[in-house]
Amino acid sequence: MDDQNKNLILATALSFLVILVWFVLFPPPEPDIPLDATAPAASTADNGDNAVPAAPPVSGEATTAPATQTAAADSTADAPRVAIDTARLSGSISLAGGRLDDLRLKDYRETLEPDADIVTMLSPVGTAGAYYALHGWAPGSGLEANAVPDPNTLWTVVEGDILTPSTPVALEWDNGIGQVFRRDISVDEDYMFSVTQSVTNSADTAVRAAPYGMITRHGIPTDIRNFFILHEGAVAMANGELSETNWDDIPDADVDPNWGRPAIVTPDVAEGWIGFTDHFWQSILIPTGVPSFEQALTYAPRTDVFRAVTRLPTQDIAPGATVSVTTQLFAGAKEWDAIRDYQQAGVEGFVDSIDWGWFFFLTKPIFWLLHEMNLIIGNMGWSIIGLTLVIKAILFPLAYKSYVSMAKMKELQPQMEALKESAGDDKQKLQQGMMELYKKEKVNPAAGCLPILLQIPIFFSLYKVIFVTIELRHAPFFGPFQDLSAPDPTSIINLFGLLPNASPEPTSIMALIFIGILPILLGISMWLQQKLNPAPTDPTQQMIFAWMPWVFMFMLGGFASGLVVYWIANNTITFTQQYLIMRSQGYKPDLMGNIKGSFKKTAKADAANSTKAPSKKGGK
Repeated sequence: MDDQNKNLILATALSFLVILVWFVLFPPPEPDIPLDATAPAASTADNGDNAVPAAPPVSGEATTAPATQTAAADSTADAPRVAIDTARLSGSISLAGGRLDDLRLKDYRETLEPDADIVTMLSPVGTAGAYYALHGWAPGSGLEANAVPDPNTLWTVVEGDILTPSTPVALEWDNGIGQVFRRDISVDEDYMFSVTQSVTNSADTAVRAAPYGMITRHGIPTDIRNFFILHEGAVAMANGELSETNWDDIPDADVDPNWGRPAIVTPDVAEGWIGFTDHFWQSILIPTGVPSFEQALTYAPRTDVFRAVTRLPTQDIAPGATVSVTTQLFAGAKEWDAIRDYQQAGVEGFVDSIDWGWFFFLTKPIFWLLHEMNLIIGNMGWSIIGLTLVIKAILFPLAYKSYVSMAKMKELQPQMEALKESAGDDKQKLQQGMMELYKKEKVNPAAGCLPILLQIPIFFSLYKVIFVTIELRHAPFFGPFQDLSAPDPTSIINLFGLLPNASPEPTSIMALIFIGILPILLGISMWLQQKLNPAPTDPTQQMIFAWMPWVFMFMLGGFASGLVVYWIANNTITFTQQYLIMRSQGYKPDLMGNIKGSFKKTAKADAANSTKAPSKKGGK
């Protein structure tokens, strides 16, 4: 290595050391931002519930104007409520509008602290980031806007005092001109609500109305991860085609003349669903029992309100007749077991509401295997290690060919050195000689690349599984590792918990520097794997290989600890496989010699550093 390269490395190391010391002595202050500082204020003039177009008229009749009711936040705050209580859910339904706007998930807490609040799924108008579901009817011919229930309509409970899986609730509202609207609400043992809307027409003339379901969110959620590997925003299935729309893309949609605002509309959906998805939670509308319906994602620029809407076909309600329609509402955690059961019960493609990504053909089977192993083992950390063993077993035939080829390549080193000496500067002659040597000895120099190339999509798919699926959220391993979806909580700065000071926050730059136990073990496992082979003779390659394990150690230090566990296990198994296979081929890796060699200079480097070219003195 020449003096220029040495100086570059020394300057880089000193710069890193200065930055490290600076952040230790003068850590950057954490921003003091109130929790609701970025949340949009709830509008008391328009909460966005008046955005469903009127039902289309019968041919030749005039269109009834769309509803223009405004639901003020303070008009619903004190409305009576019906409690929701299941083994997994708690909350209430507001009788103002009959909206489901208060829902919490009993099985999940915000943090690992025992006294942490349980996760809030839905919240009413007037709270920061209001998020709720609303059902209703868009008026058609024969009905004025005030003849259908609006978001402020005060419903009456006619059946049930509390909503449980065994006790549904029924609400009614009489418009006073011959139509009685009824809403029957039930819930199952998990996260699925069923809302049946019906109209009984006792008037002398027929009327028309279009039932709809709507999920409303006030503003973009303030807790989005905004990470490229995760989709957050709207998700929909329409006639077998999945669509994922980011939050920022909904306001950019063209203004739809029917909806009167930016909207992404999908008509004539025979089978499908639509809603909003977060990292671990989602709310989805699923119409049932109708030939087709219309889906829409809309945005109200003035009030910053997003909506996912399903508008069902317009119903003709004859005198003396009763018409009913049913829409299901999923509101809860994206648990694979529950969502799979709903898909098997008839919700088309519902498992795809979980963000499996481009490599779904890998992420789905990887998650399934991890899930099944966890059911047997009962510990997600050991299940990840078991999954690594299975993956390595599947790839073993390729790995075997790779390591056999590498062992043969080592045996050919003397002949290759002889070829280099005989060819001199003639690169074409050297290339031809090496190809003839490989063909004669039946060695494929590219055989070692295939297992590495296969590891890349597997690694990315497992990263996706660990980051996206709720089954890894707050999943413990042992000791300090109580959340495999989060970075390693230990840190060098407090000697991995031996000192009383706390570890840096996972999102801070300090956490990237003062890494934990798992990233260090990752760096060591990569370094040991390298030492199965002698260092490259080329100084540049030698430097790159020497730094690579430690660069990866810091790069992966902020990744989910479950992923780092996988990589450590993968390196350990790869090291064992490579060592045993190379030994079986008659090549004994000089592991200790290579390790010792990395701590001392080679004789060539010593000679280069201790010998200087003599200077010429004097003249002719």
